[in-house]
Formats: sequence, structure tokens, C-alpha cells
Amino acid sequence: MPNDKQNPTFFDLPKPSKSLKSSKSVGGIDSAVENKVSKNQPLAARMRPRNLDEFVGQSHIIGPGQLLRRAIEADRIQSLIFYGPPGTGKTSLAQIIANQTKSRFERLNAAESNIADIRRLLADAKTRLETTEASTIVFVDELHRFNKAQQDALLPQVESGVIKLIGATTENPCFYVNGPLVSRSQIFELKPLTDADLLGLLQRALKDEERGLGKLKISADEDALRHLATISDGDARKALNALELAASTTPPDSSGVIRITLTVAEQSIQKKALLYRDDDQYQVISAYQKAMRGSDPDAALYWLAKMIKAGEDPRYIARRLVICASEDVGLADSMALVVANAALQAVEAIGWPEAKLQLAHATIYVATAPKSNSATRAIEAAEHEVETGRTISVPKHLEDRHYGGVRSAGQGFDYKLPHDYPGHFVAQDYLGVDRIFYKPADEGAEKLVKERVENWRKQFQAERRQASGTCSACHHSHPFEDSFMCLNGTELAKNPTPEKPLKVKPDHRCHSFEPAHTR
Repeated sequence: MPNDKQNPTFFDLPKPSKSLKSSKSVGGIDSAVENKVSKNQPLAARMRPRNLDEFVGQSHIIGPGQLLRRAIEADRIQSLIFYGPPGTGKTSLAQIIANQTKSRFERLNAAESNIADIRRLLADAKTRLETTEASTIVFVDELHRFNKAQQDALLPQVESGVIKLIGATTENPCFYVNGPLVSRSQIFELKPLTDADLLGLLQRALKDEERGLGKLKISADEDALRHLATISDGDARKALNALELAASTTPPDSSGVIRITLTVAEQSIQKKALLYRDDDQYQVISAYQKAMRGSDPDAALYWLAKMIKAGEDPRYIARRLVICASEDVGLADSMALVVANAALQAVEAIGWPEAKLQLAHATIYVATAPKSNSATRAIEAAEHEVETGRTISVPKHLEDRHYGGVRSAGQGFDYKLPHDYPGHFVAQDYLGVDRIFYKPADEGAEKLVKERVENWRKQFQAERRQASGTCSACHHSHPFEDSFMCLNGTELAKNPTPEKPLKVKPDHRCHSFEPAHTR
């Protein structure tokens, strides 16, 4: 193993014995030395759990009977990746594994280590395995900071079993860790600690005389501790450091007691830091639109406020508002689109911080508007028809008449201008086949739209029946251009008209060339 001068990133690694016997160490430091509490360490470091019984939270992965707990207790650790917010126990879990494993435990910090450091460590691990059959566990803190080349250097040794990797990261490994490395590791997500978890941890620190503040005469009000737990936002390190700051900066009263009141707690932890990582952007904006779609203005405002405090681009939020106004409100209240688009124009002109007013205005309007996704479904149905159905040609009477040669081709004639008819409506064929894509909802203003559309469609259907030949056998209407064949292939009629309808025997089965015809 390299000495401390050659490789400072190994945290003063001791030289191994000649036999290269495996030792229980963290970063090369013997666990007995590691467990000695330094008075200079912050309270959060001193209170780090030494075993699973002292570990707080994360019951979904290390609770009784859970997979990770069984693996740690049996010393059957495979390659692992822990990811989650700061202060949730990623490094503490690695420390517990180091205390319980019989494997050699090495530690790297991705922010300080280079590719040469990694290769030296891997070479030592391979030598150790070949000479003593002792396995090596490598803990990489801040794994997401390793570049692709550094992560690739670990991959062959992880795959061959020379090392078992334990990575810790605050970022989602699906985005920041190489796919092959992720696929060879068990991934465990650590959640922010609950207020109850943090409250219990703070109370334990106040009572612990060996590592905590138990030797001091401290009286902490319940509301003060609850404030620290809430503002810490699931971060145990932040909560413990704030408690230590409150205890060390508050002078004792006349009886020698340090009293931590709510006022003291508020001064000790000024403001929580908002965690808003790259992948959080997609999760929060998704929750924002779904809250508006679900007609919950309070939830929508919370997610909006989180994006505002995180400094999100206001145009990004406003664009999603415009999308939601059409996708989820639609024709139930078309003013939602007007309001959302106005908010988009306003934030482009104004920017932060005043843009939050227009965004809040539009958010509440969209969230509280009646909902309809009929426009979304209609365009999706039409697109599906274009992609999978028979290609429909433009009917002759709808073709353009404003370029040369159209008169000889007969284009654009017999078109009826709706404005020349009562109610500015006239029934005529606009598609050439009978299709329905738009199905109006019964919400908001779309109720009136539904009444109009249903009335128009009845007139369209009557016009189609009048302009089609009728088969006396199957009673279906067929457009003029269809030809009808009997079962033996003999043509019965060509271009039937209302004046000359198709006449066949009552037991005849007609077959249309038109795909929409129901046989």
C-alpha cells in the first residue's frame, strides 16, 4: 500500500503487513482508532451511529428483516450505491459496514482522488485477493463527482469481484453514474429524515455524556427542538450542528443552566437550504402540472413556490402553464389559455421577483378552472388516423381554385360558402369519409359547444345520406364513387345516384370498395 506522502487521498493509510492480512479499517484507519471520539469533532460527527441499533430513520431499507440489514449483519455485502439528500446517513451506513465487515475497507473521496489513486488502490486489492484471498470493500464518497474515465476504471474490478463498491451520492445515479456500474450494483435510496426522527436524535444528543452534550447542564424547550427539526428539512447533520451552536453560544443563567428557547433555536438555524437538484426540476414541474390538473390550487402553489425559491427560469414555468391550459382545461374554459399565455408574455418582460405574481395568478386560474382534455384526445385520434388509416384525398369541391389549370381540372367548384347561409352554416362534405375525432365534454363552457357540434353533425349525416346511393339489401349508404360487387364478382352498379339507387335482391350481400363500409 502507498504511504501517506505518496497518496494523501487515502487519509493516512497505514502500510499493510507482509502477509497482507485483511484489517477492519475506514480509509486505512484502524476501527479502534476511528471510534475514539475527538473533542474537536463537531457534534454531528461525534454522534455518528456505531451500529444499526443506533441508526435513525431509513426503516424501509434497514428495518428489521429488510434486505440491506440482513446483508450487513451477515457480512454478505455486494456492490452498493446509496443516494439521497445530505445528512440522511449514507456515510454512516458505510461506517457501520466498515465496523462489521471482515473485509479490508478502503475509502476514497471522489472530489480529491484521481485516476492514478484509483489504479493503485485496485492493484493493491487484486494483490491482496491473490495472496490472502481477502476481499476489499471500497467506499467512494460523492461518487457522482467521478468522471466517466474514473468510473470506468472501477468497472472491471467490480465485475470480476476484486472489489465490492459502496458509492454515496446526493444525485440520482441513473443520471450521474455510468449505466454498466449501476447495473452491477444494488441501489438504495435514502429518504430525508422525518421531524420525529430528528427530534429523537436531538434528544439523544442532549443526554449522551460520552459523545453528546450530556455533561452540560442544558434545558431545551420542546418547541425549540421541534423548530430545529423542522427547519433542518430532514438533514441530521444540520440539526445536530445547530443544536451544538445553540448550546455553545448561549451563556448559562444564574443557576448554571443553558436554556435553549425557541428564540435561541431560531437564531441558531437561520434558514433552510433548498435542495433542488437537476432531476428535481423534472419531478417538481411534473407535480406542479398534476396538481393543477387535479384542481388543487394549494398544492400547485407550493410546487410553484419551491421552483421560485430555487431560482427556476420563470419562462420554463410559464410554458408549462400554457401547455396545461390547453391539455387539461381545454374548451371547458378557453380563457385559461389566454390567461396562461398572458403570464408567459408578462414574465418575459418582467422577470424575477415580480414575475411570481403573474405566475401565481395564472396557476390559481388554471387549477380552479373546469377541466376537459377533449382537445388533447381529439388531436391524438386524428394523428392516429393519419398514421394508420387509409390516406384521404381532399374532396374536389374543397380544393384551391387560385392557381392556373384548376378550371379544366374541375377543382374548387360546387363549394358552398357557409356565410351565405342562415346561421353561417351549411352541411357539406369536408372530409370525404365519415369520421369523428372530437368528442366534447360536459364541463364548463364546452357544454354549449357540445350542443352545437351535435346539431351540426346531424345535418352533416343527413347531407351524406342524401348525396349517397342506398343498397336495398344492407341499407347502408355508399358514396358516388364506390362500385358494388356481388359475391361472384359481377359489377351491380357504377356510381349510384339518388335518382338511380342501387337495386338488388333482398338476400343480396353487397361489398364496397370503401373501407369504412360495414359489411
